[in-house]
Amino acid sequence: MKSVKITAIRQSVYPDLSEKYENPIEHTCDIKIGDSWIAIAGRQPEGLCDSAWQSMQPFVEKLAAGEGNFYDGWMKNPYSAMISCNDGFRPMSFLIETID
Repeated sequence: MKSVKITAIRQSVYPDLSEKYENPIEHTCDIKIGDSWIAIAGRQPEGLCDSAWQSMQPFVEKLAAGEGNFYDGWMKNPYSAMISCNDGFRPMSFLIETID
């Protein structure tokens, strides 16, 4: 199995949606742009939030197994994917890529 690097690339924030639909919340996410993890054998790295992992897990597992070329050439690097967590108010985008 291959190792897969996961890097937080960008976070979008939708304050209008938060104001309209979200209950006030003091703490949301500890992930910062530039944070990275290594998934070994397709397993969730320690410190990566469960919500983000649920969004990217199928892609990480396929990359770890040596698969790629998702959606017939979606990514310039066929052994990578750009996946966002499922937080509709402040999604973080992650680059996941095979590293060995």
